Amino acid sequence: MSQQQWNSVDDYFTGLLAPPDDALAAALRDSDAAGLPRINVAPNQGKLLHLLALTQGARRILEIGTLGGYSTIWLARALPADGHLITLEYKPEHAEVARGNLARAGLDKLTEIRVGPALESLAALGAEYAENAENAENTASFDFVFIDADKVNNPHYVEWSLKLTRPGSLIVLDNVVRGGAVTDPDDTDPSVRGTRAALDLMARHPRLSATAVQTVGTKGYDGFALARVLD
Repeated sequence: MSQQQWNSVDDYFTGLLAPPDDALAAALRDSDAAGLPRINVAPNQGKLLHLLALTQGARRILEIGTLGGYSTIWLARALPADGHLITLEYKPEHAEVARGNLARAGLDKLTEIRVGPALESLAALGAEYAENAENAENTASFDFVFIDADKVNNPHYVEWSLKLTRPGSLIVLDNVVRGGAVTDPDDTDPSVRGTRAALDLMARHPRLSATAVQTVGTKGYDGFALARVLD
């Protein structure tokens, strides 16, 4: 099958099952106008994230990699009225676009953007988590984590996700196929090496049960990994 056929099928699925609304369309339009790279999730992938978070009953969501807030909107819409989503973005200019998109979508009260290197933001979250460790309800833990940032640090992001979640939480790691290069243990591309290390961690860690799926569509040939945190 060709890229054109993949696009046609994605367009059919999206139009039928995940049609755009004003807030989502505006988020993409403003991201384009600001010169952000077109690396956001596809609409049907955003709907998948939304359904996963809904099925999970997520009350606290962590997103690593905000970009313009498109996936953030899909995820935040799965939260209850008293839920909370924290999203981490490296670039201030991206965060500014995302803030506008989230406010337009009416989600600014449910969401919080933290700007800076994700590993530093995660360390700060870890300190906050430790402060709340004695809380019987463990309200500092996240029910759902979506990792879609620089691939070099993927294993570190998975490690931090484990520290910041609870048994039963879900972790989604995006862009794991790397054009098929993920199968090559000798590939020296840092993104491939980081992705392979993260998948290896998911495979061997005793507190994770994981799988990975390759996909095709408007975003080309790619895939994601899904892991559940065990007791």
